[in-house]
Amino acid sequence: MRFAETGFNLEVDLSRGNVERVATDPKDTELYLGGLGTSAKLMWDRVPPEAEPFSPENLLIFSAGLLCGTPAPGCNRTIVSTFSPQTKLLAYSMMGGFWAPELKHAGYDKVILRGKSPDLVYLWINNDKVEIRDASHLKGKGAVETADLIKKELKEPKAQVAAIGMAGENRVYFASIEQGRSSASRGGIGAVMGDKGVKAIVVRGTKDVHIAKPAEFMELCNYVLKYIKARDGNPIPGVMPILAGLGSPQEMIVHDEKWHTENFMWGNSRLRRKGFWTEEVAENWTNTMESMRTRLISCYNCPMKCGATISPPGLPTYMMKCFSKLTYTMGAMSDLEFGLRIAQSATEYGVDGFSAPQVMAFGLELLEAGILTDKDFPGMPDDNEGKFYWLLDKIVRREGIGDTLANGTHWAAEQIGNGAQEFAHNNIKKLEQLPLKLGMLNPIYFLMYSTGEKINITQIEGNFPQAPFATREEREEFVKDWPHVPDEKFKEYFVEWEQRGEKSIPYYPTPDATCEIVNWQEQMHYIDDSLGMCAGLSSFPLKPPYHIHNLPTFISSGAGIDMDKDELIQIAKRNRNLVRALNVRKGMRRADEKPPEDHWRKRFPELETELMDTYYKFKGWNSQGIPTEESLNELSLDYISKDFIQRGILKDGEDAPSGETSTEKEQK
Repeated sequence: MRFAETGFNLEVDLSRGNVERVATDPKDTELYLGGLGTSAKLMWDRVPPEAEPFSPENLLIFSAGLLCGTPAPGCNRTIVSTFSPQTKLLAYSMMGGFWAPELKHAGYDKVILRGKSPDLVYLWINNDKVEIRDASHLKGKGAVETADLIKKELKEPKAQVAAIGMAGENRVYFASIEQGRSSASRGGIGAVMGDKGVKAIVVRGTKDVHIAKPAEFMELCNYVLKYIKARDGNPIPGVMPILAGLGSPQEMIVHDEKWHTENFMWGNSRLRRKGFWTEEVAENWTNTMESMRTRLISCYNCPMKCGATISPPGLPTYMMKCFSKLTYTMGAMSDLEFGLRIAQSATEYGVDGFSAPQVMAFGLELLEAGILTDKDFPGMPDDNEGKFYWLLDKIVRREGIGDTLANGTHWAAEQIGNGAQEFAHNNIKKLEQLPLKLGMLNPIYFLMYSTGEKINITQIEGNFPQAPFATREEREEFVKDWPHVPDEKFKEYFVEWEQRGEKSIPYYPTPDATCEIVNWQEQMHYIDDSLGMCAGLSSFPLKPPYHIHNLPTFISSGAGIDMDKDELIQIAKRNRNLVRALNVRKGMRRADEKPPEDHWRKRFPELETELMDTYYKFKGWNSQGIPTEESLNELSLDYISKDFIQRGILKDGEDAPSGETSTEKEQK
């Protein structure tokens, strides 16, 4: 018997209309845990690097993490993996809600889609009964509307539905997959789902998920629940509200948006509006949120209420969480009422709330600069908000200028030319970033932005505070109750970190300490993404209930795999290098790993070079960011080193870079 996992994947060949229930190898679980780890291994084994994102050979994998469906509080993430049409690299996006636990209860750990359906279909998984069903009547329907229609059609109100909207059907490069209480948004994975001809995946499960040591596991779960309750009444002092507590950023609860609106950049990620947050704005925004927020909601088996149902007058109710509360508002230089209303349309269309507002603002900025003209925007309304509704509709339908903008700012700028490239200024690896621009370069964030494979800063940062506290006394008090650190040296790093003086940014933390901090934060995210754990209870907040010292015990008692801290760290390192290798094999090199030039006002080129050199060496990578033969073999990834040597990416026995960067290839 397998514990925590089911031991079976659902393989769907869309080209042939064939479905298979396939047993998995328990050794893969021991090596990669599950979720992202085992999905990345499947992508390595089965998708050749020459395959394009819109190729039948590309896989789209929906994976429940190893501990999804167990009583572990907050363990409910679906990890969706594929190769991105926007970055051409591996995209893996998380969605919360109930879908992954439902899949486990139906008897599967993953749904693996390959090939392409000749007609629009949806997949209906009802325990052992699996059908590929016609979805022609759902073409053009919104993602939320699609879920409602399917549940009525099947007479299964408890079914969980992951669906795309019109953006996915039309292969918009930043199309999302929407799922009731969450979405998988980054990297255009919804476009791959649409390219494969799949409108939705619907699942209903009633089977048991077995636990290796139930009594021990439940004791651990009860500890987590007690910890969450205690922290709920004792927020961490001295940090912004969304960091003071637990859960995903508490944007649906917080009304004070002074920090975000005055530090994040408005429009096409260019304008900082110091002094924006007045008493009048605060009152208006509070009234808007209170009137449109129907109720706060949770994901599967979680006491936190990080999301909310939003009901704009005259529009259907939808679910929102995190920063899309602000992104449309700030992209259009408008108010919160507009932001909440257009987000309803964007959710139905199925687009990423980070990229979509920036792409629309980018298009209008090109119009203002004369690079595009009125002829490119025929029939566009004159009012500011009307322009954004018009553009959103054109983009998801791929009509006119919308067809160009649907490829994201990088590819749109390449197509438009005439200096448009300078306006696509907020990208990393061709993907639009959170519109956050700061003053002095922060070495920790420089490395996270530059080298992160998820390419989404909110899914990289984590347990180490974002900035030093004002006084040494406050910092010393903070580290007294900090058992989460993997090593005591992290307490020293934080206590010594000052806001001003010799031990302040950009030269503190030192490059060596910065590497340790970034590695710890990244390590926790890779563990969560394999377990299916919500980052809001583990890798993202300060002092969470889950950490590197108790997660091995959850794995041991839940999945029956003997695990300690060092073994778990080794698995996280293995998964990190596997994901890295997938992107290296796709052509990613050091030249691709740089944040936007205008992200920090004060840049330090020599320090940035030193940080990258030190980090690559720390990770066991060569000067181009390629894992060395030695480091790969130490992680039981010798199959990767052999492939790299055969392809000329690595030289046998040498730590030497070779091969072109993807940037160099584009310039030819």
